[in-house]
Amino acid sequence: MLHVRIASPPGLTERLLETLTVDGVEDLVVLKARWPDGDVVQFDLPLKTANAVFQRLRDPRFAGLRSVMIEAVDASLTEPESARPAFRRDAQHGELAPVWEMVEAGIRAGAIYPPSFFVLLLIAALIACVGVLTNSQILIVGAMVVGPEYGAIIAVALGIERHRARPVRQGLTALLFGFLIAIAAAVIFGVAIRWSGHTPEAYQQGIRPVASLIDSPNLFSVIVAVLAAIVGVVSLTLSRASALIGVFISVTTIPAAAALGLALAYQTWARAGGAALQLLLNVGLLILVGAATLRVQRLIWHGPV
Repeated sequence: MLHVRIASPPGLTERLLETLTVDGVEDLVVLKARWPDGDVVQFDLPLKTANAVFQRLRDPRFAGLRSVMIEAVDASLTEPESARPAFRRDAQHGELAPVWEMVEAGIRAGAIYPPSFFVLLLIAALIACVGVLTNSQILIVGAMVVGPEYGAIIAVALGIERHRARPVRQGLTALLFGFLIAIAAAVIFGVAIRWSGHTPEAYQQGIRPVASLIDSPNLFSVIVAVLAAIVGVVSLTLSRASALIGVFISVTTIPAAAALGLALAYQTWARAGGAALQLLLNVGLLILVGAATLRVQRLIWHGPV
């Protein structure tokens, strides 16, 4: 169930109410706003009918609405009419259609690239560097979780799927500069460790199982990236947050950037090439497969195209 609050100027309220008098809109309330002049329209909306109602609100006639706010109702002491079994029969195998307005709003919220975005990428890369040098898989997983790059990746995928150039351009620019900063930090860190004589003995002798896993892309790298891209989109569209965490610790983006920086610092050029290929492979597949999965999801759920 969703709770929707709309701030409407006086001239639009009647037309808005006519549009909202449809099946699925429940507990429609109109309140008089004191400032600025107008009305506040509130109603409850079952997930099943949300896409159709929001499509109506996208009509150019309602361009003058001051705000449209949507809240997800996490719990209710009573069961609404729309949640009863007769209504649930319209769901596909127990799954309710994604509310595309909320899905896209959530992705756009993550497509913001303040300085903290780049700082987190840098910190994640340094954590991954320590993981590569010490052969610590736990630190590699930690770096994957810290890295914020998936927000930019899925924003680019959505931009491609919706044919919007601006989010694609902004996301790719953030990813480019973010990974360049992460790689540069890894190079500086690697050079400092190498010159200070603190390189772990195993890494110095070429015993690098973690690095070898990262900088040796193969068929399994492709399989994991493709599956992670699919799971990432499904987890966002169907609100499966636990699955999204699995995506963060499955893709080799930040670890590849760290491995590339260390390989450059230690002048192991073959490893640097492998890590660069791994980074490009993962980012590219996450974007392209993510865009394709979004399109398939819309076709399955009859979402706006």
